[in-house]
Amino acid sequence: MDPRGRHMRFDFTMARFAESLAKVNAMNAIRSIVDILIVAYVIYKLLVIIRGTRAVSLLKGIAVIFIATMISDLLDLRTVNWLLQKTITMLFVALPIVFLPELRRALEQIGRGGIFTGPLGLLEKEDTMLLISNIVKAATVMARDKIGALIVIERDTGIAELMETGTKIDAVVSAELLINIFMPNSPLHDGATIIRGSRIMAAGCYLPLSENPNISKRLGTRHRAALGLSEQSDAVSIVVSEETGVISIACSGKLMRYLDESALKEKLVELLNGSKLRQGIPAWLRGHVM
Repeated sequence: MDPRGRHMRFDFTMARFAESLAKVNAMNAIRSIVDILIVAYVIYKLLVIIRGTRAVSLLKGIAVIFIATMISDLLDLRTVNWLLQKTITMLFVALPIVFLPELRRALEQIGRGGIFTGPLGLLEKEDTMLLISNIVKAATVMARDKIGALIVIERDTGIAELMETGTKIDAVVSAELLINIFMPNSPLHDGATIIRGSRIMAAGCYLPLSENPNISKRLGTRHRAALGLSEQSDAVSIVVSEETGVISIACSGKLMRYLDESALKEKLVELLNGSKLRQGIPAWLRGHVM
């Protein structure tokens, strides 16, 4: 073969090889970027989940132990290093138990992002707005008369086990019924009233109290119970203070206080109804609808 032809063929082969190598490098770079973004997002979501909980203090303690272990290794403190390493080994065994509430909360949030829809998703828009209207009317009346109340609206996370702690009602939601339930000295006024869909399922229910050490000491048992439930599920809780008549909403581990009638309605519409196009659409399709 002509040397000139062999040279051209070699150049063409090398060019193809360089092009393939560039593609491989580009794919590896894209794959690495995607990998880093996924890990960063997971870490961010974990930090969001544990923010404001006792897990933050526990993580700080674990970080101190790891730093002390590295320092003891550098300084050749063999006994101290041995003790710290054994402590770390025990921590890996104890962590699932210590972080059980946070792990359960994280798994529930993963489940809520899946293909399952909650009872509220079965309501038509008109029914949801009627539900909100009745709750707002009842809360406004009770706030004016300083009647303490705790109303829980179940969403994607089921809370049937909490309904069993109270008295079964299974009645259509109405402002008048809600007000009567929480009237002072009535048998059911002391606990929480739980709503599923458009029905009051149970009243006088016991809720888990929040273990967040940063909660204001001025907040009473109702607020702590509302926050405790919001830390373990996606339920929305409306609290009316018996002392001040202040209306609050607890959701996703946060407490929004000093809501008037219009602000309460606006927030409930945002939490329960969403945009007009999302009503009645399955959860797994919601992310694709604008």
